[in-house]
Amino acid sequence: MKKWKKITASLMLSIVTLGSGLTFLEAPPASAAANAVPSYEVKFLAKPELVLSNDGTPRSEVIQTLGLNSAPHSITVEYFDTHALGLDAQGWNVRFRKKDNKNNYELTYKKRYPVINGDINAALTLANQEGFDQSDDNYEAEIDWGYNKQTLSFSNTKKVDAKTSGTPLPSEKEALNLLLDKLPGKLKNWSASNWGKQQLTQARAYGPITFHRYEGAWNGQELTLEVWPIRNASGTGTENVVEVSFKTTDSSAVSGLRSQLMQVLQNKNWLIPADGLKTQTILERY
Repeated sequence: MKKWKKITASLMLSIVTLGSGLTFLEAPPASAAANAVPSYEVKFLAKPELVLSNDGTPRSEVIQTLGLNSAPHSITVEYFDTHALGLDAQGWNVRFRKKDNKNNYELTYKKRYPVINGDINAALTLANQEGFDQSDDNYEAEIDWGYNKQTLSFSNTKKVDAKTSGTPLPSEKEALNLLLDKLPGKLKNWSASNWGKQQLTQARAYGPITFHRYEGAWNGQELTLEVWPIRNASGTGTENVVEVSFKTTDSSAVSGLRSQLMQVLQNKNWLIPADGLKTQTILERY
């Protein structure tokens, strides 16, 4: 009996020893997902008094220089946030819009991260730590690059069939209900369980604004010029904000293309040497 116990103990010891050497059978440790790979949108503000005619449409020289179509698309947009701008304070913007050539509403939930001193990787790493990484195909990563400033954004856009043609939006209540119904999980539980849902439930509309988008081709890039009639600071009327932009996924070419477009606008004296804060201005004035 004692001999049998010794054999059994020896066998068990051998199995334990063997098992400790079979490290190749163990599951590999989970590795963190890589940072997201952003596309780029270059945006410049243009002087409305020089690029627009009296009727608010681009002058013929502007259309020719930038290769724009003379007939624009109309888009109506409004933003939703609380009276205290609780969503904006956490870097979130919620947008509802309708294009004249589409039969759906676009519901966009966007998280922004500032890019400090041009360090895009640092912004991408911070976003990764907060759940926005390369594996998340619900959000589109983009670098908005203005005159001086860069901003990293992650956008989740949902589409809902529209019952009307043209650009009219539904009532504020209906739009808010649709936004709540499509609310993505990241925003819903951003800083606490149901935080985003609670914020959006208390939100109101900022807008609406109908702007005009002129599309064209410049230097091999799809380029747009947008004219936004935004309420002026005194609230007595509107002022036109003109934005010229192009998008590209080519990170190696974007800097050169940006410099070329800036040079064109500077040579014509059309460029406003400042960054645009269009969304922020709308949240402040409506």
